[in-house]
Amino acid sequence: MLYESKKHALLTRRRFVDRLAKHAVVAAIIVVASLAIGIAGYMEFEHLSLLDALLNSAMLLGGMGPVDLPRTTGGKLFASCYALYAGFVILAVVGIVLAPVAHRILHRFHLADEEGTRGK
Repeated sequence: MLYESKKHALLTRRRFVDRLAKHAVVAAIIVVASLAIGIAGYMEFEHLSLLDALLNSAMLLGGMGPVDLPRTTGGKLFASCYALYAGFVILAVVGIVLAPVAHRILHRFHLADEEGTRGK
């Protein structure tokens, strides 16, 4: 099981920070892999230099849009698909990073609710 169930105690702060770090590493790997895909696509379809391809890929992943407008048909198709992909990646990365926080909050509320009902 990825997270502790409602039957388990709340994680210690140290273990929670470790969990956050692991999620951040997974998110970073996804971002780096997505940048690599974007760089390769821009270099292949638009014949951009490594630095320009990185800039365009990073801007799309960051939600800002490309710096260099695509000129070729292949580049336009790639940029369209990559822009859609980048939007999903950002949503996924935010979800991965915030999942432990949301779980901890919900777990804490559940534990507090159980303690309140035990006394009645």
